[in-house]
Amino acid sequence: MSGISAWLDGLGLGNYATIFVENAIDLDVLPDLNETDLERLGVALGHRKRILRAIAALPRDASPPASSDVATPESETERRHLTVLFCDIVGSTELAVQLDPEDLSGVIRRFQATCTIIITHNGGYVARLMGDGILAYFGYPHAHEDDAESAVRAGLDLVAKVGQLLLPSNEPLKVRVGIATGLVIVRPTIGERSAQEQAVFGETPNLADRLQSLAPPNSVVIAKSTRDLLGEGFVCEQLGSYEIKGISEPVTVCRITGERAVESRFDARRRSAKLTRFVGRQHELQQLLESWAQAKEGDGQVVLLCGEPGIGKSRIAVALFDLITGDPHITMRIQCSSHHTRSPFYPVIRQLSRAAGFEREDGPEVKLEKLEAMLSSAGQASLANAALFAALLSIPSAGRYPAVELTPQRRKDLTIAALIRYLGDLAGTQPVLFICEDAHWIDPTTIE
Repeated sequence: MSGISAWLDGLGLGNYATIFVENAIDLDVLPDLNETDLERLGVALGHRKRILRAIAALPRDASPPASSDVATPESETERRHLTVLFCDIVGSTELAVQLDPEDLSGVIRRFQATCTIIITHNGGYVARLMGDGILAYFGYPHAHEDDAESAVRAGLDLVAKVGQLLLPSNEPLKVRVGIATGLVIVRPTIGERSAQEQAVFGETPNLADRLQSLAPPNSVVIAKSTRDLLGEGFVCEQLGSYEIKGISEPVTVCRITGERAVESRFDARRRSAKLTRFVGRQHELQQLLESWAQAKEGDGQVVLLCGEPGIGKSRIAVALFDLITGDPHITMRIQCSSHHTRSPFYPVIRQLSRAAGFEREDGPEVKLEKLEAMLSSAGQASLANAALFAALLSIPSAGRYPAVELTPQRRKDLTIAALIRYLGDLAGTQPVLFICEDAHWIDPTTIE
């Protein structure tokens, strides 16, 4: 591998090596390149920025080292399975022409801050801020079984939240999001400023970058490698197969149009595959049925179902559902998350949003109407707490309810009391089967 090829490969941009070599650009010429030169070579905007930053970080008195000069011992490298997200502003070149540099800088800062908050909130790792682009990893530095789901959920949130940022012309900012999953090589960081750019090597980051360029404005596009991990928790639109430069095989591409209202991670996965016949665990299932019979008679029961991951806890719950289908009852399920162990009421908020039938495009007024309809089904006592529920779900009430000044502690206490009252009101109409999935990830406030 030539010096320039190795250098580009170290940036994850090895696909440009042939173009550089054909134009006689070697390590000596590299420091003389500028934005215009790279654009004439056909280098994408985000990649131009990446290359120029890497050039600027080079020692002034030395040429960039070949890969052998900076190679990390093989014993320190690590193969990881990552989901990579690339988010880019639509029309950034036009914005750079239209806006005053100071205004453009403000837009970029708000964009980067918003993206960082959303990605981090969803369990991702912001690997690189590239002005108009963001590169993030899910599954690094810590892997989780739902990294692909978290990345897609972050992508949908990015489209929604960034779309609320306004340009000086009062037009909304638009973004594209590309997501891919695959094996990569992770190496210990080298240096400081360029460390994150050299941390991950492989096809996956490049594919995520290419996919975002295929995405329509304000949309999330994913590779088949990510789609295969999602189950049926999201609504996917097949866009077909694409020949992507630098990728040997055609890539099947999907567009994510929304998230389905599934009650648990197990439900999301089992929709895409038929369950096998339930075998064994008859003793445990009989215990659950006996507890359910007592609960129906008014003697409430609590059962802890615990065991190693994958042993079949959720499968037993599904078997119970199937057996009590004919019994009039209400099922309430909250799903805890490994990414939100410190997010107050996280599983409760998701359950209430799902029960009320909220959609991503719903405005505050629509959400308040759906919330009140849900609470009224439990009774007038619960409906009287609509203001507390609206605050819990972060829905602006715009004067719909009387304003009450409360301390944070007092608001939390009243909210917990309202939630308990709501559950009690439901139990007054029909027996309630309340399930807390993955309770080992529950947040302290939900425990209260």
